[in-house]
Amino acid sequence: MTRLSRRRFLTISAAFAALPTVARAAPVARWRGTALGAPASLQLVGLSDAQAAPIISALEAELDRLENIFSLYRPDSQLNRLNRDGTLPAPAPELLQVLAQSAALHDATGGAFDPTVQPLWMALATGAPDAGVAQARALVGWQGVSVSAESIRLPHPGRSALTLNGIAQGAVTDRIAALLRAQGLTDVLVDMGEIAAIGTRVDGSDWRVGLAGPEGVTRRIELRDRAVATSAPDATQLAGRHGHILGPKGQPVRHRAVSVSAPDAALADGLSTALCLLPADRIPPVLQRFPEARLEMLI
Repeated sequence: MTRLSRRRFLTISAAFAALPTVARAAPVARWRGTALGAPASLQLVGLSDAQAAPIISALEAELDRLENIFSLYRPDSQLNRLNRDGTLPAPAPELLQVLAQSAALHDATGGAFDPTVQPLWMALATGAPDAGVAQARALVGWQGVSVSAESIRLPHPGRSALTLNGIAQGAVTDRIAALLRAQGLTDVLVDMGEIAAIGTRVDGSDWRVGLAGPEGVTRRIELRDRAVATSAPDATQLAGRHGHILGPKGQPVRHRAVSVSAPDAALADGLSTALCLLPADRIPPVLQRFPEARLEMLI
């Protein structure tokens, strides 16, 4: 199966500052693994390996659980079962939440955000002829998806398919940030491509985050109890010809990089993806629908 990762690398990093003080020579516990099909790492400052062990165990279990819902690499994930069978009974609450947020983004962006773009994504990624691309584009249409607590149904079983690559990475970031906070890490920076900043740095200052465009980091912002996501259409190429962010109705890509901050990483992720397809004058009306979101970078 073609890997459907929106970004080539995935990194988790967290700094621990729940203790009253953290000495200069504080221990650092490190973990490396995978998340959503990409390399992942975790750094916990102020904890020994033994102290960090239960946190890392909980992290691994949560990542495994979330991959079983959202992964396009695991054949039996809920998302892959839905795409294969055209229906998914008893979907996980996390999947329902992401689809509800996807519906809100689809409405607010005039259809620019559309998870049903997956057949088109695959057609372009595999170099399908023009006729095959046209057939795939005809399958795109969020309005045909039925979502309820009992089941999710796609309009064309065996042909329709969803991708949540434009929002699931942010949703997983939010879940991991919540887990680390529940484990007692009150000041945490989680970077999984999308960034969630909880609390402050050890010295009490806000977290500083660099926003990278095609030429590298172009701006730095400060975050506290807030998330930021950056989308760059050309970061991954499909068959060497197309950027990985696609206009479901044939919209051209308008921007080379977009960064959005919001209270949660899923919203920031979805908005940064969709805004790549919108002209600059259409961005403010979209952001008005999400008053707590803020455009941080537009290239």
